[in-house]
Amino acid sequence: MEPKKIALLAGALVIAVMAAFLARSMFTGGGAGTPEATAAAMPNPADMPHVLVATKALPVGTIVGPDAYRYQPWPKELVEEAYYIEGQGTTAEKLVGSVVRSAITAGQPVTQGALIKPGDRGFLAAALGPGMRAVTVPVSIQSSVAGFIFPGDRVDLMLTQSVAGGGDGAPLKVAETILKNLRVLATDQRTNAIGPDGQPVVQTYSNVTIEVTPKMAEKISVAQTIGAISMSLRSIADSNQQLEEALASGEVDAPKDGDANGEKTMMAALANRPSDSRSSYSTGADVSRWQRSSVPAKPVDPNAAVIARGTGGGAPGISSGPVVRIARGAAVTTVEVGSK
Repeated sequence: MEPKKIALLAGALVIAVMAAFLARSMFTGGGAGTPEATAAAMPNPADMPHVLVATKALPVGTIVGPDAYRYQPWPKELVEEAYYIEGQGTTAEKLVGSVVRSAITAGQPVTQGALIKPGDRGFLAAALGPGMRAVTVPVSIQSSVAGFIFPGDRVDLMLTQSVAGGGDGAPLKVAETILKNLRVLATDQRTNAIGPDGQPVVQTYSNVTIEVTPKMAEKISVAQTIGAISMSLRSIADSNQQLEEALASGEVDAPKDGDANGEKTMMAALANRPSDSRSSYSTGADVSRWQRSSVPAKPVDPNAAVIARGTGGGAPGISSGPVVRIARGAAVTTVEVGSK
């Protein structure tokens, strides 16, 4: 072999060996490194500031509960002054009962400007949904579920009345559910039912403020003049019967098959939709056999068809013209004008 070729082969071998050593050093020294080195490079969550973040989506007007947020470690360089930081300023317990003024997505830090605390100006207006109204209804201890209705709960409104008729006997007793799935905004002047220890405080009250549509507000105003109003607390779970009725009536649009987001949107719309259709009722006869099931009938008016002494020009024995009633003591005689 020629010396020139031998020199070229030797040079190529030296270059290949040097490249192999360089590649090995890059993968071992400049790569991911050892687990100890990686752990040392990551910040300790205990040393990071803990920021208040939303655990679920909070639309505008939502009354915040204790399960709506939690403290979570957050990079120090990304912390803003508007964030709620654990151990600094307002505690998480004091935010329970606040109202969301601007929408917050799940996992997003809660800012101070996104919430309105109870007692702040514009609190009730922020709690109302678009196009909704706030109406205060007087209640008693019995008609308010003994104080176990809290702001944020959903209730049905019932009207109890006595319907008098013209017949003998007691009037008809009726209880009717006039409005359904109404959101409670406040009880008396309390918009927060959480005590200093973070637990709900059961207190009696005489007024409940609820969220309704303008038409429902008119119905409640009239209902207060008819009879007594009481409330029944609804379950948190969704009602399948209510969903079927809403779909059948066209009040809620059914999503396409396989549309999970559409189903969630439909269920959320159903859960937040007050209703005044298909009211149910119970009469006294549904409770006791000694009560009525319908309005007492009116007695027959004796003046509607008067028996005359003469036949006149009308039907035999029935008066077809003006009459004169002559009273002699307790006896009353009816005489048709013009008769003999």
